[in-house]
Order: sequence, then C-alpha cells, then structure tokens
Amino acid sequence: MTSTYRAPFISAVPVDQIRYNEQGLVPAIVQDYLDGTVLMMAWMNREALQKTLETGDTWFWSRSRQAYWHKGETSGHLQKVQAIRYDCDSDALLVTVEQIGDVACHTGERSCFHQVEGQKIAPPADTLSQVFAVICDRKANPDPSSYTCKLLEGGDNKILKKIGEETAEVVMAFKDDEPDAIAGEVADLLYHTLVALAHHEVDIKAVYRKLQERRR
Repeated sequence: MTSTYRAPFISAVPVDQIRYNEQGLVPAIVQDYLDGTVLMMAWMNREALQKTLETGDTWFWSRSRQAYWHKGETSGHLQKVQAIRYDCDSDALLVTVEQIGDVACHTGERSCFHQVEGQKIAPPADTLSQVFAVICDRKANPDPSSYTCKLLEGGDNKILKKIGEETAEVVMAFKDDEPDAIAGEVADLLYHTLVALAHHEVDIKAVYRKLQERRR
C-alpha cells in the first residue's frame, strides 16, 4: 500500500527552535495516525528532522552507528509522515505516521513496545481498535460460550438483525434524551457493527482511512 496523502503542514516545525540535548539530539516518538498506537522511539538531530520535513518519510540518527537512517529503506516498512508535533518545552517530538506494512519494529512486530513482563503483548490502541482485535481473535479462535462467536456463527442473518435492533434502540435513546442510555446504546451499536466488519473481513483501519479522507 502506498500513501495517498502528504501532510502540507509538517514543514511548519521550527527546526532551529527545537531544544536538542548536549549531543544535538531530540527524542522522537512515532505513533500510528489512525489508531494512535505508539510504534517506536528514536533520535533525530537537526539534519534528520530536516530530511524528514523535506521528504515526508521519517529519518533518524543512529547513536550506535553514528549515521543517518531512513526508516524502512531496507525493509520497505516506510513511515509516511502525517504530522509532527513538539511538546511544551520543545525538547521532544511526536511524529504521527502511516506505517507501511504495519510493521515498525526490527523484530517484525508492529510496535517496538510489545513486551510486558517477558511476554509479547500488542500495545494499546484506541478503544474501538482494541474491541475489534478481540472480535477478530474470537473469529480465529472460536469459543462456544462467547456471544461474539455465536453472532459470527449466525452470519449476516443474525448480525444484521442485531444491528437493526440496536439502531432502533439508539434512535429511542436519543429521543428520550438520556445521556447514559444514549452512550450505552451507541456502544452496543458500535460493537455489533464491529462484528459485521470482522465477519466481512473489513479492517477497522479501512473505516478510519475513509473518515480521515473526509475530514481532509
């Protein structure tokens, strides 16, 4: 997949106003622009940041090799920059990217932050993405006692019937103007919609991309 969008405002980062450390470096946290997953942390110096701004791809400074590296140049897992922010002290960067191949870590994991007490655990994303991941896991590893599995087993007839029912309940909750009921019914509708997405093998990130395109 290739990037369809180059953020026009990333060049607004004031390269000379960033507060680099004694080694001339600033930490750069890289985050997925769609679901918010923290992908990695690396170092930039002034020139690496400038290369990133000029090319729209991430460039970093390797402290071990004392050299610039273009992320993904060898693996193909390029990072297409969507935005760059700097913190209140101007001494740290947050780089939101489209991660090509959905792999940022040299180990082949999506994120470098995948270890918890010696176990490989996917880092948190936004709540909808986390729920969708659980639904996909239920699809891949069926559990007869799981409500999600029963829905998936019923196919479109059962899933779409539930979406229709939940939609009507959402409408009634809004009509009654009860905030807690509205939140609960919308949550139910979103959950059943995610089940339908998983059933039809449509990734939630495809939905996010559509929303991003319309937002722009």
